[in-house]
Amino acid sequence: MTEANEKRIQLSRSDRIKVFNRHQFLQGSWNYERMQNGGWCYSIIPAIKKLYKSPEDRKAALKRHMEFYNTHPYLSSPVMGVTLAMEEERANGAAIEDKTINSVKVGMMGPLAGVGDPVFWFTARPIIGALGASFALSGSALGPLIFFVVWNIIRMVFEWKTQEFGYKVGNEITKDLSGGLLGKINLVASIVGMFIVGALVQRWVNVTFTVNVSEVSQQAGSFIDWNSISQGTEGIKEALKLYSSLGADGLEQVKVTTLQENLNSLIPGLVPVLLTLGICKLLKKNVSPITIIVALFIIGIVSSFFGIM
Repeated sequence: MTEANEKRIQLSRSDRIKVFNRHQFLQGSWNYERMQNGGWCYSIIPAIKKLYKSPEDRKAALKRHMEFYNTHPYLSSPVMGVTLAMEEERANGAAIEDKTINSVKVGMMGPLAGVGDPVFWFTARPIIGALGASFALSGSALGPLIFFVVWNIIRMVFEWKTQEFGYKVGNEITKDLSGGLLGKINLVASIVGMFIVGALVQRWVNVTFTVNVSEVSQQAGSFIDWNSISQGTEGIKEALKLYSSLGADGLEQVKVTTLQENLNSLIPGLVPVLLTLGICKLLKKNVSPITIIVALFIIGIVSSFFGIM
């Protein structure tokens, strides 16, 4: 064994297990400003203590891991594995800067966050829950136990395996920092992340303007004359037939067109996208997320009071 190998600092399996155990509490100190950064920093402390001996190096390492971090708690494990490998190489003299480690974390956390929800919350958990519920409905106490045990076995095995996979992949990344592999990974992760964010914006961001653009009185026959509708079930049938032919515009004599309807007819989802891009721009300018949240609350309340939204 060479002298260089004797001096090399390496994370043992025991060290990685300690990180894995702490990583179970990733969301233990979740906050609105930097999301999961506290839990992430707490998780990686055993590795930092093993890799860096001086107090200054340890403080610097903890500081770079207190940056913004947020992803699906289970899909965070491969990110942790890659990060452990990069920290290990840095501790052994590799020219890996803070921004390189953070860029890998940011590049991975976005796409993985979009994958975790459909795989775990919308697929695995309902299936296991249905299995446990079938036992519970038959009066068996095994129902909740099966759900708890099976779910946590799947979760923990997945997290450990993916953390180890990330650790091995991270070693390959650090060997090719000058070969462009890291750049390619970040590029692919960014593209996937943009697709996922674009798909989620329309679903999760909702902005509705209630301002009326125009009010037009419609001619007879263009709307349902509710006074001439028969009583009882016959009236219901007549109204349904008229509605099917006239559409929603025929419900009232005065046709009201809102600003939101015009926007939806031109470019659906335009305002949510612009709002999301605007917030991203503010975040890049180091505006505090808390400030942005408070500003959105104020804008929403004022807009609602004046009937704008």
